[in-house]
Amino acid sequence: MYLQQERLVRPEEHPDHHLFYNIIFLLKELISTPSFSGEESFTATLIQCFLQNRGVETHRKLHNIWAFNRFYDPDKPTILLNSHHDTVKPNIQYTRNPFHPLIIGDKLYGLGSNDAGGCLVSLLATFLHFYERHDLAYNLCYAATAEEETSGENGLKLILPELGHLDFAIVGEPTLMNLAVAERGLMVLDCVATGKAGHAAREEGDNAIYKTLKDIEWFSNFVFPKVSDTLGPVKMSVTTINAGSQHNIVPGTCSFTVDIRLTDAYTYDEVLQIIMQHVSCIVKPRDFYLKPSVIDTNHPVVQAGMMVGCNTYGSPTTSDQALLNIPSVKLGPGDSGRSHMSDEYIFISEIQHGIKVYTQILEILIFTLINT
Repeated sequence: MYLQQERLVRPEEHPDHHLFYNIIFLLKELISTPSFSGEESFTATLIQCFLQNRGVETHRKLHNIWAFNRFYDPDKPTILLNSHHDTVKPNIQYTRNPFHPLIIGDKLYGLGSNDAGGCLVSLLATFLHFYERHDLAYNLCYAATAEEETSGENGLKLILPELGHLDFAIVGEPTLMNLAVAERGLMVLDCVATGKAGHAAREEGDNAIYKTLKDIEWFSNFVFPKVSDTLGPVKMSVTTINAGSQHNIVPGTCSFTVDIRLTDAYTYDEVLQIIMQHVSCIVKPRDFYLKPSVIDTNHPVVQAGMMVGCNTYGSPTTSDQALLNIPSVKLGPGDSGRSHMSDEYIFISEIQHGIKVYTQILEILIFTLINT
């Protein structure tokens, strides 16, 4: 049973201006509309209509929506403003209806409110703030993308060729408006140890579980010598294991999965080669992997963020930054610790602050480039 609704505080009690009221209303509509990865058609339409109703020309490919500032100039550099509108599925510990947006005090509850609805609408408000400006030193490309939660093929990866030349990006993820100047990559390994099946009572066979234990111990204890200045050591975790069919049969195979969080200290191939030199099981990397991301702290977008009070850090989680081959930072309202939790929420004041900081950063970049 969901909790009874408490007193609803109207959005108009919070906003500083009409646009803020509208983006809060949009966020509530997005929460009300299920948008699991791969099933974001309706939320894509909501975002597209929101932009079109404000005179913005939009582009769409599957469930991805993007737009450029009105006075786009191909001779100017372009900043990508990107966040995602897909969500994970709600976990069973929800006590509130995950699809019923509810504002109580300063909190807006609902699935996707924090990850990454608050970032999505904050970047959208920022994009609209600059949309009609003639004096932009940069073009702005706003992209609301799909399938981030599953690293799918039909999200940001699908539309990157359509966006043209991009110089750097701000990726909207909940970071408490701290600047993630680096984030870990991800590699997943499917491993299989092979023995020989036999009758347990007669001590027949070669137990694949025992073989697996040796390799799992290595994954648990091995320390990669090189450590990233921003992201620390490479981390490996065995996360699933499967073997055996019944109590009296020695298992002939044992499979397990390893989650590896990469850093900029090693390439994908270097990590894989070190692993294969030390384990006896068959190792097969999954087809997808997310590369680590690092930006020079002297980059203008980092410097602008620091000027307005953002702290910098290395993020342990991955995002669509991994798909970008341009400098990027991860920055947004909300807290990563609330992502995927039950009764997910974001503070309305966090969204207000997010818009303010995004706007200040872009104002600094525009002013700096105009005067250099």
